[in-house]
Amino acid sequence: QVQLVESGGGLVQAGGSLRLSCAASGRTISNYAMGWFRQAPGKEREFVAVSCYDNTYYSDSVKGRFTISRDNAKNTVYLQMSSLKPEDTAVYYCAASSYFSSNYYYSDSMYPYWGQGTQATVSS
Repeated sequence: QVQLVESGGGLVQAGGSLRLSCAASGRTISNYAMGWFRQAPGKEREFVAVSCYDNTYYSDSVKGRFTISRDNAKNTVYLQMSSLKPEDTAVYYCAASSYFSSNYYYSDSMYPYWGQGTQATVSS
């Protein structure tokens, strides 16, 4: 079992930055695919980014603005969010999977472990 706890959300103005953290426990994440998803009010949860070994993938909506990174020694994954827009407002979730598929990394069904989420709000 992997337990995930997100932190770092908050309120920021458009154009600003936030760094989200996801602290994992129960297992070492070095062999896990670690992803970030988000869910805005009234919308379905959507893929944001994933890190697996030396590979990273991003949704088109955040590519070039967000960066996913991991510190395996701290068992922590980060999501650096820059040039934030009001449409980035959402609850952000961290997810983990011991399995990775380049065909399904964007699907939340690939990830059995989830955090409770952290709210990020971008004001215009």
